Amino acid sequence: MRVLSGIQPSGQLHIGNYFGMMQPMIANMADHELYAFIVDLHALTSVHDAQRLATGTLEAAIDFISLGLEPERCIFWVQSDVPEVTELTWILSTLTPMGLLERCHSYKDKTARGIAASHGLFSYPVLMAADILLYQAQRVPVGKDQKQHLEVARDIAIKFNAQFGDTFVLPEPAIDADLAVVPGLDGQKMSKSYGNTIPIFAGEKELKKQVMAIVTDSTPVDDPKDPDQCNLYNIFKLFAPAERLQEVRDLYLNGGAMYGKIKLELLELLWEYFRPARQRRKQLLADSGQVRELLRQGAERARAKATPTLDEVRRRVGLRY
Repeated sequence: MRVLSGIQPSGQLHIGNYFGMMQPMIANMADHELYAFIVDLHALTSVHDAQRLATGTLEAAIDFISLGLEPERCIFWVQSDVPEVTELTWILSTLTPMGLLERCHSYKDKTARGIAASHGLFSYPVLMAADILLYQAQRVPVGKDQKQHLEVARDIAIKFNAQFGDTFVLPEPAIDADLAVVPGLDGQKMSKSYGNTIPIFAGEKELKKQVMAIVTDSTPVDDPKDPDQCNLYNIFKLFAPAERLQEVRDLYLNGGAMYGKIKLELLELLWEYFRPARQRRKQLLADSGQVRELLRQGAERARAKATPTLDEVRRRVGLRY
């Protein structure tokens, strides 16, 4: 199975990125043909600081490797290092109905939250479709918020295949029902856009500040609470051992759950969970040239996979004469 997914270098990676995309992708190395990439072209829709984007791209790659991705066991690259994707984006955009993009809730949500409306933000799903279709991906791990974009990619592929003949594999979404949406500090989906994240590689002081800022209700300690409606509990359950999680769940249901104490326990769990990754990250930051070389090699391998698809697309649409 050919599995593909990408992550934006638009800020510090957080635990929502890890559980929603990174951990599942890393797990796919064992049994599937894995394509993992840093989507710097997508990040341009919100990041307009050259140094921030360049630094974020390299650090996102370092973070991914620190967390367990092994570039020699997959194809791992930076999106813009494979220019074929931008050509395919234009070709697909000539077939994409405006109404299909106008229905995408992500664009409406982002502009409503203050992100400047732009053609790039509006046509984001077409670039995402090109990312997927260029490599003939069969499965794409996505969160619930990205499921619509994958459906757009399928719609575009279906229309292209009907117009020009079978060319693209139709990708299928892979959504973990339990981890599709990791709650942020405020209970919304954890997102850099919302400023409600817990960074994976935050220092101890910053991490404590973020964990203690998790919003909870004012229900008295001794009163029963619904754990499934509490964003603190829903973050805690990602890290707690099963036996301890059951104990905490019982405290919620029967009374006795102390939010402050649970936050401090979560802080300790978080720090220990990512300890090996922090040590690996420190080593890679000291040798960033090694990471750049791994990305260069990954881009070469990605282009070798992309070129046959784009050549076929060019032939089918008439760009071979």
